[in-house]
Amino acid sequence: MNIVGKLAEPIRKLPRASVITIGAFVFIGVFAPLLTPHAPNAQNLLLAGEGPTMTHWLGADHLGRDTLSRLITAARTSLVGVCLVLVIAHTIGTTIGTVAGYRRGWTDEILMRIVDVGLAIPSLIVSLAVIGVFGASYWNMILALALAWWPGSARVSRAVAVSVMNKPEMEALRVLGASPMRIYFVHLLPTTLGAVLVYATADAGAVALAIATLSFLGLGIQPPTPEWGQMLVDALPYLETDPRQVVLPGLALTLAVIGFNILGEAVALNRVPTPLTNKMLVARRRATALWAKESI
Repeated sequence: MNIVGKLAEPIRKLPRASVITIGAFVFIGVFAPLLTPHAPNAQNLLLAGEGPTMTHWLGADHLGRDTLSRLITAARTSLVGVCLVLVIAHTIGTTIGTVAGYRRGWTDEILMRIVDVGLAIPSLIVSLAVIGVFGASYWNMILALALAWWPGSARVSRAVAVSVMNKPEMEALRVLGASPMRIYFVHLLPTTLGAVLVYATADAGAVALAIATLSFLGLGIQPPTPEWGQMLVDALPYLETDPRQVVLPGLALTLAVIGFNILGEAVALNRVPTPLTNKMLVARRRATALWAKESI
């Protein structure tokens, strides 16, 4: 019971609104094929621009496609894209950062100068350059965003790795003859991954917005695949006559980005040590006094 309580305590500290928003986003993304009432790409020009009805709860777009089905499928598209970008980017960044923090010396200098160059270039510029070279497609967009996002993860990983390697227990492991592979994979890497996961949570909203931005520019996910940025592009000519087609995907994207940002900030703040209050100090002194009596 105590273990369950300890595991649930960090969750209870998170903002309920952001947890519900991101939970709903993940749920819809995972079970999108089961939740869509209609085929997201099925066209019926007789229903073009139709408002909400009992059959189409959020109406239809300019091609007669069900808006609700496309919004749900777009959530799945964004969720898969965000997960792929974060996994690839943080795998590269964590590997480079931990190797730099572990090896130090000239290896650290070379890798960190490369990271500094990556951090100096805006992520959108890097993405546009990669897409300009390889062309606009889904996988090229994933590659472009991953290459734009890994330097930040590398910098965080390197800082954590250096602090871990400076601990006395790491020196003790070396003296006891622990192999470099054991020190890296058993003691260094798991500790670093915790900080990287916090960084990834904070980055998820920015990645979702970047995917929508590239799709809005016609450089990301291509039609007819439903995606919030692509839906905004398709609906712009009808902004004055049917603003619903613009408001709905824009609102979905806004909620997802804000939810990820609030959740990431809350997770990061939960890792900050809580200042000791007078009540906590009194409790610790009592525990110390009891321990001292038992030792005697």
